Amino acid sequence: MSDDELSRRSLLDLFREEAQTQTRTLAAGLLALEATPADAATLEACMRATHSLKGAARIVGLPEAVDVASAMEDCFVAAQHGLLTVDAGRIDALLVGIDLLMAAGDASAPPLARDVVDGFVERLVNSGNAASAAPATLEPSAPLDPEALLAASLASVQASNEAPQEARQPAEPFSEVISEFADPAAAASAAVTVTPEAATQPAAQAGAARRERDGDRMLRVRAGTLERLLGLAGESLVESRRMRPFANGLLRVRRAQGDVLAALGNFSEHHGDTLGPDARAALAAIREQLSALGGQLAERFDDLDRIDRRGTQLAQRLYDSALECRMRPFSDTAHAYPRIVRDLARSLGKRVRFVIEGENTQVDRDILDMLDAPLGHLLRNALDHGIEDPGTRRLLGKPEEASLTLEARHSAGKLLITVADDGAGVDLPALKRAIVARGLAQADAVETMSEPELLEFLLLPGFSMRERVTDVSGRGVGLDAVQNFAKAVRGTVRIESAAGRGTRFVLQLPLTLSVVRSLIVDVAGEAYAFPLAHVRRALRVPRESIDMLEGQQHIVHEGRPIGLVTARQLLGASDATAAANASGDVSVLLISDGTGHDAAFYGIAVDGFAGERTLAVQPLDARVGKVRNVAAAALLEDGTVTLIVDVEDIVASVARLVREGQLAGVTRRASTAARERRRILVVEDSLTVRELERKLLEKRGYAVTVAVDGMDGWNTLRNGQFDLVITDVDMPRMDGIELVTMIRSDPHQRNVPVMIVSYKDREDDRRRGLDAGADYYLTKGSFHDEALLDAVNDLIGEAT
Repeated sequence: MSDDELSRRSLLDLFREEAQTQTRTLAAGLLALEATPADAATLEACMRATHSLKGAARIVGLPEAVDVASAMEDCFVAAQHGLLTVDAGRIDALLVGIDLLMAAGDASAPPLARDVVDGFVERLVNSGNAASAAPATLEPSAPLDPEALLAASLASVQASNEAPQEARQPAEPFSEVISEFADPAAAASAAVTVTPEAATQPAAQAGAARRERDGDRMLRVRAGTLERLLGLAGESLVESRRMRPFANGLLRVRRAQGDVLAALGNFSEHHGDTLGPDARAALAAIREQLSALGGQLAERFDDLDRIDRRGTQLAQRLYDSALECRMRPFSDTAHAYPRIVRDLARSLGKRVRFVIEGENTQVDRDILDMLDAPLGHLLRNALDHGIEDPGTRRLLGKPEEASLTLEARHSAGKLLITVADDGAGVDLPALKRAIVARGLAQADAVETMSEPELLEFLLLPGFSMRERVTDVSGRGVGLDAVQNFAKAVRGTVRIESAAGRGTRFVLQLPLTLSVVRSLIVDVAGEAYAFPLAHVRRALRVPRESIDMLEGQQHIVHEGRPIGLVTARQLLGASDATAAANASGDVSVLLISDGTGHDAAFYGIAVDGFAGERTLAVQPLDARVGKVRNVAAAALLEDGTVTLIVDVEDIVASVARLVREGQLAGVTRRASTAARERRRILVVEDSLTVRELERKLLEKRGYAVTVAVDGMDGWNTLRNGQFDLVITDVDMPRMDGIELVTMIRSDPHQRNVPVMIVSYKDREDDRRRGLDAGADYYLTKGSFHDEALLDAVNDLIGEAT
């Protein structure tokens, strides 16, 4: 790439940044003009934005963008002079102009076609309803017709394009263009009448405004650089706190020195008479030196204490400032929604008043970047499903213009995003019919469900109440995407609905993904962190209150039985039940798989609680891969590494252990019985075959764990102890042959027997499997109960 090409690419980047800023102003202004078409301040802001874009496009050398911006500027100037009204039709055309200006700055896209630009200008000319006979110049003394004004603009654009290259006017001097680009207001004054007050504004005020703009200027920083800055700030905070133990140690030395000095004084007082003159003089000198040393120690301790407190304060401020760098105002993503709502409402034939509240609410950059799609789904859902058309609203006694609100606010250490409408609300009878029709629940069960339980079905994958798929909805992916987003950022979704009064979707999200408030627990001598967002309660349960229910340990909390499992078993500790053998109460965390009153609770028995901490999240190295039940890591104040638990994984692991009857419990007897059973890992992507094999093996007494593909099987094998692996061949992500190869290559797993069970009786698969190290190859064509069980018995013997 030549220097000229590099220079042009840089200029296009600058134009694109300028276009992003100015078109945001334009979009907001146009939507405001739809409500108040003659608002002078808004028209002025829009005119200035288009003027700036025209100058920027001229500098970069984008003649098509210059023509688009010029036509838009002429439209705003005419509106400022009362020559036309910026009605809905013109706003539609001007919004198209915004899209063209953004496309012009996209270096990867083809340049704007001349016919597209000409078509846009002509559309802008013909979008109004004013008369068509007036001069095409802006003279305050003569009334102008807006159509003629825009027609003149179109004619001048076409004439400039049709003129020979040599006949065209030379470009403006670069210095003049730069001056016009830098101060659009000065250039705009040639076409807009300026009041005497504005013309005589003191220069001092202009300078003050410029300084204010400089104070708010933005810098572009790569995300990786920001992450490193945050990581270093976190490390500096940890290191700063290492000084406190050292200062405390020095304080102990000072006290010990004082004790020695006091002991010498006591010795001199009681035994000084027995010493000779030289010994007494030497003892006095030692006491004096120790006293001076004590003074020095006191001074050094004071200095060290001051340095410690100052260093910790500065490190904390640095860390807080680094965190603030990750925060952005909600308006950074919300600015695009007014136009989306307007365009969709017009396409649906609905009238909507859209309000955004909390635009200055600070949101974590990563969360903000992921919010765009979920909020788009919620807004489209409200417009298409919730809000009625004007005729229906009129019959219901509602205002024809519906209300749609998007709100962002902080509450109790959480970020709450609310999308609320005053539409029809969720039709619960229709929802019940849809649930039954899709086979998600029986009709009698649906009738007994509470409203929150019914509304939860709206978040299921593929669920939709629409019978017909349209361009807007009906595919059942929108609310499912919202739910997946909330889970990904450790948040929740709550739906509230009132028939005839509207629907509210409330996203409860963490304020930041970089910091998580956690409860630190001890598990087998290691520190683990459970995010408080998922901890429902921390309890100390008397050992005698643990009961057996259907073969599983339970505790009773607030009148409901809660299954109990040890954190040692879930997190792969060497002795899954050691904590249960300690005397005293059992420390239990209650976690949940949902937010409603009827959500399932699970009790996690830990060795002890170590208090709450605010942790800076450090992602695990990508080379480690996904570690089961672990989400990330963090550093404690003393530099100790703690693992942050993935609560979703924990819930899934608990559910699997409950289903498989493999809970280790909190008594050694139960765990011993569990260890005596042979453990088999079944790796199979077919649900039917997987469950068939599991039931066959469990009926024979084996302890069975299942995995859905080779990758899941490999991770499960690494995090557990198994006597046999049974795997399919053809599976997603990692097939059975690859799994066998990895098992035989791992020094810790190479001795585990492996059986391949496949539907396809292909000699090539059999040879590849056995060559990879499989101990047994069984085809599902000859697969029957005894064949599988006999093969298992040949490899590992009976279940116990």
